[in-house]
Amino acid sequence: MKIERMNKGQWGKVRAFFDLSTSEGLTIKGFKIIEGINGLFVSMPSQKGKNQQGEEEYYDSVWIESKALREELNKLAIDSYSGSQYMDTLNESVSDNMAGQPSTKAEPEKSPEKKEETKPFDETDIPF
Repeated sequence: MKIERMNKGQWGKVRAFFDLSTSEGLTIKGFKIIEGINGLFVSMPSQKGKNQQGEEEYYDSVWIESKALREELNKLAIDSYSGSQYMDTLNESVSDNMAGQPSTKAEPEKSPEKKEETKPFDETDIPF
């Protein structure tokens, strides 16, 4: 299994959307990482439908029967989400730290410019 694409953000309790590719070449789209009361977990792709009373509900369109496979998917997705967040934070902090430091690139030397000599003001310089 491999995470193909992950869109991070905050949409209510949803923290990310991602697609999953299997070693057999199958790509499943529409997984979500949800922030629940016990932390992050993976939600299966779902479709809106109606129950027997006619009320709208969401039904999972992908089932994982194996508890071990579900746990593996949760770990893979959350590690990918947390790792990418860590890398984003790390890149921002490195950029912020480097902002005040001189560039390591070699810059061409500029020829020294000639400065005009300035003389101090006196009362005759005032036009009124």
